[in-house]
Amino acid sequence: MVVGEFFVEVDLLVIGGGPGGYTAAIRAAQLGKEVVLIEKADLGGVCLNQGCIPSKSLISIADDFYKIQHSQNRGLSVENSLIDLKAFQEWKNNIVINKLSNGIKTLCTKNNVNVYKGEAYFTNSHEIRVISEFSTQRIIFKNCIIATGTKPAELPSLPFSSKIISSSEALSLTQLPKKLVVVGGGYIGIELGTAFSKMGSNVIILEASDDILMGFDKETVNIIERNLRKFGATVYTNANVISGENDEKGVIIRAQINNEIVNFEADYCLVTVGRKPNTSDINIKQIGIELTESGHVVVDKQCRTSLPHIFAIGDIVTGPALAHKASYEGKIAAEVISGLQSEVDYRVIPLVVFSDPEIATVGLSDIKAKELGFQVKTGTFPFAVNGRALSSDEVEGFVKIVADVEDNCVLGVQIVGSQASNLISGAALAIELGTKVEDISLTVHPHPTFGEAILEACDVVLKKAIHLINN
Repeated sequence: MVVGEFFVEVDLLVIGGGPGGYTAAIRAAQLGKEVVLIEKADLGGVCLNQGCIPSKSLISIADDFYKIQHSQNRGLSVENSLIDLKAFQEWKNNIVINKLSNGIKTLCTKNNVNVYKGEAYFTNSHEIRVISEFSTQRIIFKNCIIATGTKPAELPSLPFSSKIISSSEALSLTQLPKKLVVVGGGYIGIELGTAFSKMGSNVIILEASDDILMGFDKETVNIIERNLRKFGATVYTNANVISGENDEKGVIIRAQINNEIVNFEADYCLVTVGRKPNTSDINIKQIGIELTESGHVVVDKQCRTSLPHIFAIGDIVTGPALAHKASYEGKIAAEVISGLQSEVDYRVIPLVVFSDPEIATVGLSDIKAKELGFQVKTGTFPFAVNGRALSSDEVEGFVKIVADVEDNCVLGVQIVGSQASNLISGAALAIELGTKVEDISLTVHPHPTFGEAILEACDVVLKKAIHLINN
């Protein structure tokens, strides 16, 4: 019950305490702004509490479990190994998430960011109302950054229920499903489908398009599909879900595949068909902020909306839904509000899929580079002949370098393989600095490491490879 109303004036109001929002708030406070940060749930947003961190925790434990089960060829045999998801959830919540969340709270406090908990909505273009359990607050602001993120998209034919779930519920399960249907073969569906397969669930993935992981080249997708089959998962493409029925025991998903109606029974159906922006509940449109047809906020290169004093960042603006992109945009928006001449440059935003093996890309693919008018040359080096990959039995995948014929500058890097998510940062730095292929080739890389494959791929570009035959 609301028992009182308070009134506050502030330089900057940030709505949403996820990676973009809290980063923006802290950066603006560092630059001397008085900042209020509004979060209706928990600091860290979906990424920390229901997304990035929980999913990578689950993927990590699934990887460990699978390796224990399948390392006899390397001389490792462990009997009676079990997955205890209840114990996993306690560790994830009490150790991983709480530690990170408390860290964000401390950073906000130390940087003099005032954090309010409650639901915010605009009453006009310079004022919001924040409703919490026991109070209502009016906040008048000079500038505002909206960072409200996204929520799972729901299919009309598969409304969410106790057995038809989104990724948030899947990441909170305390018992391993015997059978799991995953609707959607994008990165979330593939990441979680892979993890549950490795832990022993019978996973069926239904993708409406011609292939899973749309946007990635066929060579990469083939590796992921092959491994999914190895883990026991079944993938159906051109599979259109018609309906789903569920009760306390499980679900029946009906899909049309190659003009045939097929029923799939499972304990749960995980729906991963994308996410939609949280822009409809805070009166954004009513105060005159321009939105796209999909509900995303239209912004310029400085993250300004159609109202110059209001900015938008993260998943509610167009572009890939990536936490690191949101954090980057948060810094830019805070700096612009503080008078700095900053603007976004999306040329070097890495993309990572935590599949098995991992996929990581940055910069331009050879196809995109050619479309933009570049003459390109490429070099590919497989992990199958990398010493570190062989010694750890993680030989699938490759590194591909895309370079400009004219000046040998690195335009893009694609990595498919173990530790791709860690390796891609060095590749991003190379592109950001305008590095030439020769620069990487002349840089001594430690042996034996996965990172050597980047050097070797550059040597392939230069036709001076040592560990492959030069063509």
